[in-house]
Amino acid sequence: MAAVVEVEVGGGALAERELDEVDMSDLSPEEQWRVEHARMHAKHRGHEAMHAEMVLILIATLVVAQLLLVQWKQRHPRSYNMVTLFQMWVVPLYFTVKLHWWRFLVIWIFFSAVTAFVTFRATRKPLVQTTPRLVYKWFLLIYKISYATGIVGYMAVMFTLFGLNLLFKIKPEDAMDFGISLLFYGLYYGVLERDFAEMCADYMASTIGFYSESGMPTKHLSDSVCAVCGQQIFVDVNEEGIIENTYRLSCNHVFHEFCIRGWCIVGKKQTCPYCKEKVDLKRMFSNPWERPHVMYGQLLDWLRYLVAWQPVIIGLVQGISYILGLE
Repeated sequence: MAAVVEVEVGGGALAERELDEVDMSDLSPEEQWRVEHARMHAKHRGHEAMHAEMVLILIATLVVAQLLLVQWKQRHPRSYNMVTLFQMWVVPLYFTVKLHWWRFLVIWIFFSAVTAFVTFRATRKPLVQTTPRLVYKWFLLIYKISYATGIVGYMAVMFTLFGLNLLFKIKPEDAMDFGISLLFYGLYYGVLERDFAEMCADYMASTIGFYSESGMPTKHLSDSVCAVCGQQIFVDVNEEGIIENTYRLSCNHVFHEFCIRGWCIVGKKQTCPYCKEKVDLKRMFSNPWERPHVMYGQLLDWLRYLVAWQPVIIGLVQGISYILGLE
């Protein structure tokens, strides 16, 4: 015998057959959600076997897609990174326009305009001397803002879960929406700026000539030149600089401290810009207050897959289900 669905609306219970006759305009948002939820259950009742097939298709597609993406990244990292960056830049824009998230759209346009200008400067030849500092300053600024925004969003979510929002007379749904929005802003722009920064870092270092993604650099590096920005180093490693210090890696190559930090954190590089020896990040960031920046950068790398490829995979699963007649 089929089960009967009843929904509490306006102090009374509605049977399943009455759900389609409900005037949604007279209901509160919570009652509208209950009716829609009940309609969905009524629509999908008796399709358990079909749902099981859809779950299997989802799992199989996720596994195959992950294997293909890993192989693509290992064999053709440059094209993989470019396509992933394009996906991350465009996919949220589609949902923004579709769902009318105008605040996000304004921020996205501003970020895209400034980043396009910075990227244009970074890819010009010959490279202007001030460009590397401009690039790293912009992306480091976005990195710090996204980091702070993500932390505030996470704290807002946790405060809501523990009920602390009630101390300020804020509704739980409003507090949770605020926290999740900030968390999304921080993580999304954090992922996006790191990928743009990595691309710009490769272009600039290759143009300067002290770095080559594959093969030997085209220039010899002296101890008085920074391989990241190509500018002179005036402060000795053992001296305390007025503006910034000079940092020596374990391979004995020296750099402006600001440049090598930008290269490692913002540009996602963990090797020496000249000889490609692995950089010991724990030694570089000995201050415990700086280590969360490194961990946050690693978190952003893990989230790239969710932002760029998850919507594509879900769309592929829906397409396969539609072709097979599974609804």
